[in-house]
Amino acid sequence: MARTHKTNATLDTPRRKGQLPTKSCATCGRPFEWRKKWAANWHEVRYCSEHCRRRRT
Repeated sequence: MARTHKTNATLDTPRRKGQLPTKSCATCGRPFEWRKKWAANWHEVRYCSEHCRRRRT
């Protein structure tokens, strides 16, 4: 029997790397792409990394 696993991904989650939504980091301004760990709160994500989050002004 095949195993299935639940993910945090929603039905609106893009399936291909080229279709991932992007945002600009509030600190450094560089664009960053959607990550699976951010699926539940993508609308709240503002920083591309932990380093930028700590450096916020």
